[in-house]
Amino acid sequence: MRTETTAHFISHDGESIFYRHWAATEPSTEKKAIMLFHRGHEHSGRIAHLVDELDLPDYDFFAWDARGCGQSPGARGDAPNFGWMVHDAEMLFQHIQSTHNIKAENIAVIAQSVGAVIAATWAHDYVPKIRALVLASPAFKVKLYVPFAIPGLRLMYNIRGNFFVNSYVKSNYLTHDEVRQESFNADPLVERPISTKILLDLFDTSKRIVADAASIHVPTQLLISGSDWVVKRKPQTTFFKNLSSKTKEMHILKGFYHDTLGEKYRNIPIHKARTFIEKAFSQPIETPNLIDADKIGYTAEESKKLAKPERNIFKKMYWAFTKKGLCFASRTSDGVKLGIETGFDSGSTLDYVYRNQPTGLTAFGRFLDFKYLDAIGWRGIRQRKVNLEKILKSAIETQQADKKDVHIVDVAAGHGRYILETVNQLPKKPKSILLRDYSELNVEKGTDLIAQKGLTKIATFERGNAFSEEELSNLATKPTIAIVSGLYELFGENHLLQSSLKGLANSMEEGNYLIYTNQPWHPQLEYIARALTSHREGQQWVMRRRTQLEMDQLVEEAGFTKQNMLIDEWGIFTVSIAVRNGQKQ
Repeated sequence: MRTETTAHFISHDGESIFYRHWAATEPSTEKKAIMLFHRGHEHSGRIAHLVDELDLPDYDFFAWDARGCGQSPGARGDAPNFGWMVHDAEMLFQHIQSTHNIKAENIAVIAQSVGAVIAATWAHDYVPKIRALVLASPAFKVKLYVPFAIPGLRLMYNIRGNFFVNSYVKSNYLTHDEVRQESFNADPLVERPISTKILLDLFDTSKRIVADAASIHVPTQLLISGSDWVVKRKPQTTFFKNLSSKTKEMHILKGFYHDTLGEKYRNIPIHKARTFIEKAFSQPIETPNLIDADKIGYTAEESKKLAKPERNIFKKMYWAFTKKGLCFASRTSDGVKLGIETGFDSGSTLDYVYRNQPTGLTAFGRFLDFKYLDAIGWRGIRQRKVNLEKILKSAIETQQADKKDVHIVDVAAGHGRYILETVNQLPKKPKSILLRDYSELNVEKGTDLIAQKGLTKIATFERGNAFSEEELSNLATKPTIAIVSGLYELFGENHLLQSSLKGLANSMEEGNYLIYTNQPWHPQLEYIARALTSHREGQQWVMRRRTQLEMDQLVEEAGFTKQNMLIDEWGIFTVSIAVRNGQKQ
């Protein structure tokens, strides 16, 4: 029996999250660790038995109480959204590396049920360089047993706001182990309520992760309970099929209930997990090179398909009707009109979306404009702005604390609103701000905005090519913070990004920052491609998604090392910060 210690780590929003730690009892050449993620409604104490049963004495073990569970803060069964818990997982990961001196590649994860969905989402969104991932009965789709339960809960949530529902799951539906049943029933920290917000987020996030599991490359083992009363099997097997991991295993455990790792004969899956982890640690990490994913890869095939004309007669009629509907809406909705005139991906449209003030000729036009601005893609854009401002502000303050003169360049600024508004929140302004854009209209509008914000003494706007290595290599003032926001997502060809990133790297000194955005997922790709037009002379707006691993590898290739990342709750846009390393490319 190992000695358990308890501690807390500070998460992204300042909350103090509880976790347990069991130190290794045998030495190893390098410290290794396993992170344990518990089921929904439960806490880390319910999986503490795995520490000894896995029989891995040279590994440290860590198990948290997820936000809203056990001894961690928050309303029971609730969180601001599911993405916050995924971000909590990233913060625990960083904490283990920095506080316990364990390298990322020497960490594996074992997770169960809702915890397994958190772990899979974290692997998808944040692409941690972990050694292995073991997922036991991931709750990708909960069996609710009530017809139209999800649409009904969504309707009630929209009418009532957030509310709580109690779990129907009883201990005898979880495990055949009578001791585990009794301990579940007697445990005061087991909570049955779960907020509707989290339940709906769990459903939506799971759907996204199952569909896009191809972006996950971590060695993954899937343990499926054969007689699971709680979650459905099909999404689990679909997830496994979609995984890009070179090393992956799936085991269906006949007769097992949902608490896979707490079942009566749990020695079977525990042995499989131990064997898988030991094998993963005996081999070097193999990370695929995705620099050519614009030519060969599933997102390349996806974008090629969207670029081709629709052949299905019924779908052609649907998209033709949709386009006519947009033309009709543009008569009264200012946002739709601007999109049609300048392109739905233009700097002018982006600035309009940022302002988020529905306008139109009539009350009906303003209603249409409200619905237009409330589209999930535009909500993601606005959250990207919030995340970008947060990271930019932190980077400026860090450099100022180090007594640096801060020089900012944004290579494709649009109207530059987010930078100017962020700077105006700071008591001490940067030394200089250079905004650049290809569009003369954006330069004109951005120059006016600089004057409106009272920043003419430090900010200038010029026309420039964000993909010109030569231009970016020879900026008059060398940037200490370079920003590329919302640009790379619009261009699928990686050679353009390579030129842009190399130019920025050439103009920056070691230790300075690059802030960049990415779009690893979008739920409306087909709608955008079939119905909306681009700023490029009214062309079809076809976007190629880049997985986060692909984007990070392009940045790393140019000479930057990623430090941190934020992502919206829908998983659409990421904002990352990287530091210029000392190796010239």
